[in-house]
Formats: sequence, structure tokens, C-alpha cells
Amino acid sequence: MKLLLEGARQLGLSLTGEHLRMFQVYYGELVAWNARFNLTAITDYEQVQVRHFLDSLSCVRALVGTDYLLPVTLAGPALRLARPLTCIDVGSGAGFPGLPLKIVFPRLHLTLLEATGKKVTFLEHMVERLGLEEVMVIKGRAEELGQMPGHRERYDLVLARAVAELPALAEYLLPLCRLGGLCIAQKGIEAQAEVASAQAALAILGGELRRIIPVELPGLAETRHLVVLEKTARTPEKYPRRPGMPTKRPL
Repeated sequence: MKLLLEGARQLGLSLTGEHLRMFQVYYGELVAWNARFNLTAITDYEQVQVRHFLDSLSCVRALVGTDYLLPVTLAGPALRLARPLTCIDVGSGAGFPGLPLKIVFPRLHLTLLEATGKKVTFLEHMVERLGLEEVMVIKGRAEELGQMPGHRERYDLVLARAVAELPALAEYLLPLCRLGGLCIAQKGIEAQAEVASAQAALAILGGELRRIIPVELPGLAETRHLVVLEKTARTPEKYPRRPGMPTKRPL
């Protein structure tokens, strides 16, 4: 997995042989299950390394300069979490970005939220197959979980990739994020436009744009972006609205 190893190094991550073994197992299981369950359109060995694994790990760039990471630079030998963090991956699908981050940062207390049963089954299988601890897989929707006391405003990090446009996505993510926590939305070239259209939603839901980080991945012509939101005020109790409403009637 040379592409993964070198790409991770550029992110400030030093992957061990055990990390690479786990990613190799992940790839094998993803391809095997994909033949039956259609988990992803991307199955090429190198493309999975870049578009799934490295793309997921690129979320670490949003944590550089925060107190979530030990004070080392991207030129350092390895970025590490300063303390255990609670993290939820909303609409996890086949486990991206949550599972690759958990592999590299074992101190992450991870919740994988997914509404599709076959994907939930795959996620549960991968957690067991990789021997991961402190990982919870939940079948459900963000609109429901965001109103549950055990999850509402409980997470240090709230992640999402390819779930919805930002005005709707903010209503999924911010109710789950603790005050002072971060939401990281992985976006493509439309990131700036989505942020502009989400200003009203952010003001209502208690979020502020912290920064937009461009991400270049090896072999990809397009630039990816991390939209980093900070939870600066509590989300009003009526949000998130009932399932389907955030996308049907974005704030």
C-alpha cells in the first residue's frame, strides 16, 4: 500500500506495519462484501487507498492547531491525539471516514451512524474483523439521534462525507456536537458555494465556520475540501426536525 503509506506521511501520519495490515484486511473485506451488497462504486486497489482511505485520513488536517492533537507539526514523526475524543461519523456508509481514523487513532471513541441495514451489517462485521474497541454501530438517522439525550450535544467531533448539501447537513451535525466541539464536512469543489448558502442555518443552529481547508490527494485532479465548523452556541431544542425535513426544507 505505497500510495496510502506515502499519502499518510504527507498528512503527518506514520503508519506502522500493523496499520497497513488492518487496511489490507479492510480492503479485502470491502471488495468481498461489495460483490453482494454494492457498498461502493470504487473497488480498484489504488483508488480505494486514495479515494477512501487517504480521503478519510485527511480529516486530521482539521485538527492541526487545536488542542485535540499533541503539539507536533505536520513535519513531525507522527500526529497523535492529546486525549481520548468522542467522535460520530454521520451517514458512515462503508465506514468512511470513521473507520480509517479509528485504525490510526485507537483512542478515538467512535460511533458509526448509518440508516441502511446492509451497511450496518458490514460495519459491525468490520469492527469485529479488525478487533476494534470503543466503537458503537447504530442503525438510525441523525434527525432521531440528535434528539436523544445520550447523543445530543455529546461529541467532540462530528464527521460526514457525501451525505447532503451543507444547509441540510448542518442540521444533521450540529445538534450532535458539544459546545466548543468541531464538525468536519468533507466536500468537493462546491465547498465555498455551500458554505455561503448555509449561513442562515449555521446562525440558527449554533455553528460558525472556522475554516475551509483544501486537500490535494495523490493522483486526483480535483481538490477536496474540509469544511470545519465550530459549535459556538447551543442548538435550539426543536432542531433537528423530524426525518426528511432538513433536506426537504433546508434552513
